[in-house]
Amino acid sequence: MAGLWRWRRNPLCRRTDVVESWVALLAALLITVGTPVAGLLAGALAQDALAGAAREQQEHRHLVTATVVRSVPQPPLDPDPETSSARDSHRRVVASWKTADEAVRTGPVKAPDAATPGDRFRIWTDDRGRVTTRPLSPSATLSHAALAGVGGAAAAAGLVEGARRFTVWRLMRRRFEEWDRAWERAREDWGRTGADS
Repeated sequence: MAGLWRWRRNPLCRRTDVVESWVALLAALLITVGTPVAGLLAGALAQDALAGAAREQQEHRHLVTATVVRSVPQPPLDPDPETSSARDSHRRVVASWKTADEAVRTGPVKAPDAATPGDRFRIWTDDRGRVTTRPLSPSATLSHAALAGVGGAAAAAGLVEGARRFTVWRLMRRRFEEWDRAWERAREDWGRTGADS
């Protein structure tokens, strides 16, 4: 309620005060209404793009069975259990697997830690038989889209707030310039009061 005084007729109310009040109101409305809309749009666009990528990955990635041929020398494991990670439970081996066109490929892959020559395990390959990652799951696409929506909303809010701050900064500079001109005019009249009497 205190901010509404700037809209009343007041001889002390400058034009920049009125503009600043309208800018603040517009920014509040844009953040309140526009930010959720921007987040929903960003999330929907990301969901569409990720769903398309997930469909393509599911069409062109295949789960095949690989057979361990031999082990690959491993770097020493970190003895600290707090700094070890999930990759420590896997090891690199040379394995062979069949591609979609029944060709046999051999190469280094990650296998379960206890894998020994002759053991079989599952890996994801592309249409050419190259090792790749698992396709995106529906839950992963949803979580990525939700993060994109939150990011889009935050970016929109930041953009609006940045524009508001820039506008207020410009208005403050204009006020200072107006004050400087007013002081110059007042300085010209100093010492002349009562000179005509």
